[in-house]
This record gives sequence, structure tokens and C-alpha cells, in this order.
Amino acid sequence: MVKHIILWTLNPELSETEKVEVKKNIKAGLEALVGQVPGLLSLTVHIDGRLASSNADLMLDSTLDSEASLKAYAVHPAHVAVANGKVRPYTVQRSCLDFEV
Repeated sequence: MVKHIILWTLNPELSETEKVEVKKNIKAGLEALVGQVPGLLSLTVHIDGRLASSNADLMLDSTLDSEASLKAYAVHPAHVAVANGKVRPYTVQRSCLDFEV
């Protein structure tokens, strides 16, 4: 199995109200991919509970059945649509950690 962890920083030009809505949309869009993308076993986007010591705004925590599934997830049309429509327009920084478990 493979863990796929992403941390994003939202565009600082967004208002606090916009940030709340963007985070909800990102969460809904990405979590809906479970069952659509083969090999994607679980996916949770953490948008609440951020402490002041954090330097990211939200986190994706996902598990896939293999590295091959991770590669397929990256280019799956449903994932690309969410990334291009709900994530990339509103984020300014992305950090990724992929590892086997």
C-alpha cells in the first residue's frame, strides 16, 4: 500500500470567508473520488483544527493499493478535474510525501 499526503497553502489574497468555502469545495471534490478512481482505498481532506504553529492550510491524507494506482490516480480524469477546478486556482504552494506502508 502507498500513502499519498499533500499539504496546500491557500492564496493569501483570498478572504477568510473565501478560504472557508474553498476548503469545503476541495474536501468535497477530492473525497468524492473514493469509489471513482481504481486503487484509491481512502482519502480524507483535513480542513479544521489547524493550530497557529501550522504553515499549511489543509491536508490530503490518502491510501492507495499500489504505486501503479498512485500514478494512475494522478492522471485520472475525475482527479484532474477536481485538481484543475477546485484546487490549483486557489493554492499557491503544494508539498507532497508519498511512501509505502
